[in-house]
Amino acid sequence: MTNPPDLRPDIARAALPETRRKGQPTIGMVSLGCPKALVDSERILTRLRAEGYGISPDYAGADAVIVNTCGFLDSAKAESLEAIGEALKENGRVIVTGCLGAEPEFITGAHPRVLAVTGPHQYETVLDAVHAAVPPAPDPFIDLLPPTGVKLTPRHYSYLKISEGCNHACRFCIIPSMRGKLQSRPAAAVLREAGRLVEAGVRELLVISQDTSAYGTDWKDRPDKAPIISLARDLGRLGAWVRLHYVYPYPFVSELVPLMAEGLVLPYLDVPFQHAHPDTLRRMARPAAAEKTLERIAEWRAICPDIAIRSTFIVGFPGETEEEFETLLDWLDEAQLDRVGCFKYENVAGARSNELPDHVPEEVKEERWHRFMERAQAISAAKLAAKVGRRIQVIVDEVDAEGATCRTTADAPEIDGNLFIDEGFETLSPGDIVEVEVDEAGEYDLWGRLVSR
Repeated sequence: MTNPPDLRPDIARAALPETRRKGQPTIGMVSLGCPKALVDSERILTRLRAEGYGISPDYAGADAVIVNTCGFLDSAKAESLEAIGEALKENGRVIVTGCLGAEPEFITGAHPRVLAVTGPHQYETVLDAVHAAVPPAPDPFIDLLPPTGVKLTPRHYSYLKISEGCNHACRFCIIPSMRGKLQSRPAAAVLREAGRLVEAGVRELLVISQDTSAYGTDWKDRPDKAPIISLARDLGRLGAWVRLHYVYPYPFVSELVPLMAEGLVLPYLDVPFQHAHPDTLRRMARPAAAEKTLERIAEWRAICPDIAIRSTFIVGFPGETEEEFETLLDWLDEAQLDRVGCFKYENVAGARSNELPDHVPEEVKEERWHRFMERAQAISAAKLAAKVGRRIQVIVDEVDAEGATCRTTADAPEIDGNLFIDEGFETLSPGDIVEVEVDEAGEYDLWGRLVSR
């Protein structure tokens, strides 16, 4: 599902209210792609800020612009090239990094004027390119770095990357070839970063990686079979909301759910199921056990009845028959997932699925996508309608003259729904966690009235 342009989580520009001192070199940043890439952008900006660079919120005020690209899908590549072209037109001095940077000839073929191209998470190379284009000029008496570093998200929530890379070999995905095998961060480093964020006022930690449930399984001498369990428990003790993204449905995920029932971790699982028919999953090189998946969902709900399950699916994968697609719709009816996104399959340069036979015509993909989303929308509307009259906790994201935009524990920022308060909101501020009573429901959003702060 494509979000409206003004709600895209994958397009971020640094907008920091600071005054440029005389002679200070200034860098702009355009960040495309997933939240993991956003974390990379924050790390780059933090390093640059520590070296005395100013961060410009627009092209005109920047001595050079970094474009952090996405290269997962052909449509994302096209968007990245468009962003590079826009930066070249508006500023003229552009450094490219990120996933598309793994194909430098592709970038320079379209935009030969870029100053440098680096690949994903190559922080030192990016800094070298910035130093060459815009030499640093730090002032140790003036240039101070916030304790959380430079953030591209609102102050009250932050993405927390716990690992890089992935050990899976899904035929439609090229992430392992771009970002390598799983490399988990030490738990102490993750907790130290999370602690600093919470101390600085962050109220929600969004845990991300390519495969969150696999965290720590790459360690030779790991203390537990599933280190994500102890990490989630420790994060939950910091006092902020903890939301888990990209959780692969291994059997031991059921050990995470009691932490949600206890209130240590938000009752929210973001699980990329992708499909339900065993033959389609087999062609995708995904585990072909949809029945067991339904059993696990039932088990999770038995442990934590309020758990919200989000997932994404692909329709029109090569070889997908009408029967296979109907199986997916039937599975969706049975699974009753709370939040669902869907993508029409498209070839990705370098993906093994490109070579599969029986590619599905575009018009069939489109028709199946609409049928899928219609079914998912009906499920969402029914689930939200059942919340009318309930009292729930929400976190405030934004307050303006018309009301407060909030999220429930079932809603991740930008990708899920919202809860709106349009009366008695004047004393609220972003980051507040308050209790509301739901009095209206739509297909994806809720409306409520403030009960208590």
